[in-house]
Order: sequence, then C-alpha cells, then structure tokens
Amino acid sequence: MNGYNHWLHRYAIFVAVSTAVLLYWGGLVTSTGSGLAVPDWPLSYGMLMPPMVGGIFYEHGHRMVATFVGILTIILAVWLQKKEERKWLRTLGWIALGTVIFQGILGGVTVLFFLPVPVSVFHATLAQTFFCITIAIALFTSGYWKRSEQYSIEPKRTSLRTLTAILLVAVYLQLIIGAIMRHMEAGLAIPDFPLAFGQIIPPIESIEVLIHFLHRLGAVAVGIVILWFAIHVFKYYSSLYVFVLPAIALLILLVVQITLGAYVIWSAKGVAVTTFHVVTGALILGTSAVTTLLAHRLIKPETGGAFGEITPQQAQ
Repeated sequence: MNGYNHWLHRYAIFVAVSTAVLLYWGGLVTSTGSGLAVPDWPLSYGMLMPPMVGGIFYEHGHRMVATFVGILTIILAVWLQKKEERKWLRTLGWIALGTVIFQGILGGVTVLFFLPVPVSVFHATLAQTFFCITIAIALFTSGYWKRSEQYSIEPKRTSLRTLTAILLVAVYLQLIIGAIMRHMEAGLAIPDFPLAFGQIIPPIESIEVLIHFLHRLGAVAVGIVILWFAIHVFKYYSSLYVFVLPAIALLILLVVQITLGAYVIWSAKGVAVTTFHVVTGALILGTSAVTTLLAHRLIKPETGGAFGEITPQQAQ
C-alpha cells in the first residue's frame, strides 16, 4: 500500500484521456443534432448494436464510449480501494464511479424525455465535473503529488490559492452558460462577431440573445482572469515550472478557444469547429482544476503554515 504506484497513475491518466474522448463524442452528438437519433434507452432501437448510420453513429457511438469509460471507472475505483493507502482518495474513486453512473442515467433521461433543456444542461455540466474528478485522481496518484507534501511556498501579494480558485469558478460558470446556450440552440442567436448585431451591446429581444451575449461576456471575464493569473505567475513564480507551464497552456488555449468561438459564428455552427470549441473549454477547465489543486498543495495559506519555504529546485 505504501509508495508510488506508477501503473495506477498511468491508468488514471488513461481514464482521464478516455473521458476527454467521451466529451468530444458528446460534443459531436450536440453539434450534429443527433440527440434523438436513437429514441429509446438503454437499448438502441431495441438492440445492443443498431446499424451505425446517420445520427445513430453519433448517438449510439456516444453510448458505447460512455460504457467504456464506465467500465474503466469501475476498475479505477476497485484498484484504488485495493492499493491506495489514502482513505480520502479511495473515497474519491467511488465518487467518480457514482458520478459516471448518474451521468449515464441522466443521458437516458434526456432521451426518454426528449432533451429537456435543464436535464441536458445538467448532463453536460456533470460530464465536465466528472472530467475534473478523473484529472484530480491522475494528479493525486502521481509521484510529484506524493513528493510535494513536505513543501510549502510563501504567498506573493495576492495569494495564488485565491487566484486559481477564482479562475476555476469563472471557467466552470462559463461552461455552464455555454451548455445552456447550446441546448437552447442559441449559438447563432447573435449572428455576427466580434460585434453583436453590429453593436457592442446588442438589443436584448429574446432569452436566446441574452444567453448568447452572457456567454460572450463570460469569455471576456475568463480571459481577464487567465491574463491576471499568467502575469502573476510570470512575475512572482517564474522559476517554478509547475505554475509556469499551466500559465502558458492556458494562454494558448484561450487564444484557440476565442478563435474557435469566432469560427462557430462565421461557419454557422460548423460541426468540427463547434465540437472542438466544447473540447477546448473542457481542457481549459481541466488545466484550471490542476493548477488550483497544485496551488493549494504548494502555496502556504496567507495566515501562515507549518512548513518551511520551498526552493525553486525543490518544486521542480
């Protein structure tokens, strides 16, 4: 039970990557309008394997990938229970399993009740939450996480713990708004970009326009927080790659996401660009979650801590 289990860690990474693939496939279902291509559940047209044609390919394919991820999660939870000495991490494994089971049930409910917006949004949001859980398990089972327990870094001005938490909340809320927009089919409620009906602030004449505009405002807010985080890291923690690399990654993902968001409008919601827009949002959320966990692991609370200050060499 003691020590770093590299095979368990690698498997946890595999589960997280598989979950990212599941998010991609779920995005394809929404982007292609295939949510009701298979009208029954848990079977598909009364079969385990229907003809994979048209929208059935996307909807039933999504179910197949989800089943695969569910099986992977069962193995992960049992493996953690057998080999992991930290009780809270074993518990997190069972939480992951419970989440993916509930997610599957929600997926069935969305089909049986003809894609009700609240349930569909909850389904999309829970998928992002499950992705974060798998990423967290992969981080917690890493050798770096185990080695870092003895260190703590003195906070510089605004605590990085606080800043990363703000970042995570901002990204999560933005993804919720994005899910509402997608499932309300408001992606083209404002048909131009970067302006909105040729204006900076559009006339709010429908709930769809309001949700779409809130999503754009949310993108601005997330961009500001990412820039704030990156500047803070480059100024005060430039010698610590554990924070520098996520800062660079978030800046790159931000540019990619804004570009994809623009092309969603310009391409009239092209399937590929819309799906990658969803996946890139998930990657931003996952990176934010990892950074938040690392900041709370390594940065001493502003009220003081029991550990000595870590050196850049130790944090590397």
